[in-house]
Amino acid sequence: QVQLVESGGGLVQAGGSLRLSCAASGRTFGSYAAGWFRQAPGKEREFVAAITWNSGITSYADSVKGRFTISRDSAKNTVYLQMNKLKPEDTAVYYCAASSRGIVTTRPTLYNYWGQGTQVTVSS
Repeated sequence: QVQLVESGGGLVQAGGSLRLSCAASGRTFGSYAAGWFRQAPGKEREFVAAITWNSGITSYADSVKGRFTISRDSAKNTVYLQMNKLKPEDTAVYYCAASSRGIVTTRPTLYNYWGQGTQVTVSS
């Protein structure tokens, strides 16, 4: 069993930056993949970014490419999402997820474990 706890959300002005963290407990990420998703009010949950834990292969949604960076720290068993040049449309609850399949995937159904989410609000 893997428990995921996100942190780092908050209120920021457009153009600003935030770094989200997702700490895993219960087991190490090991051969898993980790992903970030987000859900805005009235919208479906959407893929943001993912990374394979062993090889560090990454994937990004087109809407965040060049602005967001996903990374991992094996020693801390933590995955990060560095968000720069934030836009009001980035406002959402951001969720961390882990997939035992160990591949980067945009499909939320392929992730076994989810965090509780952290709110990111970008003001214009």
